[in-house]
Amino acid sequence: MGQDFPITGLRSVDFDVPDLEAATAFYTDIWGLSLAVRSEGTVWLRGTGSDPYLLALHAASTPAIRSMTFRVAPKADPEALAAVMVAHGAELTTPRTTTDEPGGGTIVAVRDAQGRTIRLVQHDTRVAPLPADADRPERIAHVNFNSDDVDRDAAFYTNALGFTLTDRSKMMAFVRTNSDHHSIVIADAPVNTLNHVAFQMPSWEGVMRASGRMVDHRFAIGWGPGRHGPGNNVFAYFVDPFGFVVEYTADVLQVDEHYRVGRPQDWTWPPGRTDQWGIAPPKTLECKAAQLAIPFA
Repeated sequence: MGQDFPITGLRSVDFDVPDLEAATAFYTDIWGLSLAVRSEGTVWLRGTGSDPYLLALHAASTPAIRSMTFRVAPKADPEALAAVMVAHGAELTTPRTTTDEPGGGTIVAVRDAQGRTIRLVQHDTRVAPLPADADRPERIAHVNFNSDDVDRDAAFYTNALGFTLTDRSKMMAFVRTNSDHHSIVIADAPVNTLNHVAFQMPSWEGVMRASGRMVDHRFAIGWGPGRHGPGNNVFAYFVDPFGFVVEYTADVLQVDEHYRVGRPQDWTWPPGRTDQWGIAPPKTLECKAAQLAIPFA
């Protein structure tokens, strides 16, 4: 029998962007999302899967990640989860309420001690998937954020939200809330900012095809293509027009409760390698800088 997680997955993220129209054009025409709903000041974009939206774009003066939204299991209690998070140092910012965002349902939100907003949605309505498209994102795969104390933040997700630690490399902790190897990655850094957001593609072929579309539009690859160690996923990283690092990924390892948690010594590469295959060059300086620069709103 599989593990019973109170949170079933990572549903969506919200970005603040200084040019809403340009951001919408980039994420639909080039990155590969589709318009779900728009209103004055906000645009909701979906993938080809059944989530009502993956990315909400909000007009704002400076780029920031506004929130991460997780879907709560139907029988779990979002208010109880929020109370546990508060007991672990978070602040309740939005008591449980119904929402008129795409998909509806109820939302409760907290801000952790490092300023990251976590929203819990329950009973939102799934949408009919769009026709399969090899080079369009299906869903959000994971969020990677930076932390000045990786073990502290990994413990918050495992103790307060019911996640499980899957792997621990020298620089990162990987935690999961379903059979995906990870939904959240916590990276060692001097700042508590966004590192990147990964979008799930149907296959590694889709990662390559979508990366080609980005290159056609003169967006240089920031890192990749390659295959990661923890998670075994194929990747290609880019910096969007506003400084957010976004990743196409596929082939995320599926695990269960029998998976042995990796240790730093399990994830080392020969000199000169940055991935399993050994073909990914080092990250560009632009990508490295962008991976530290986007704050949580």
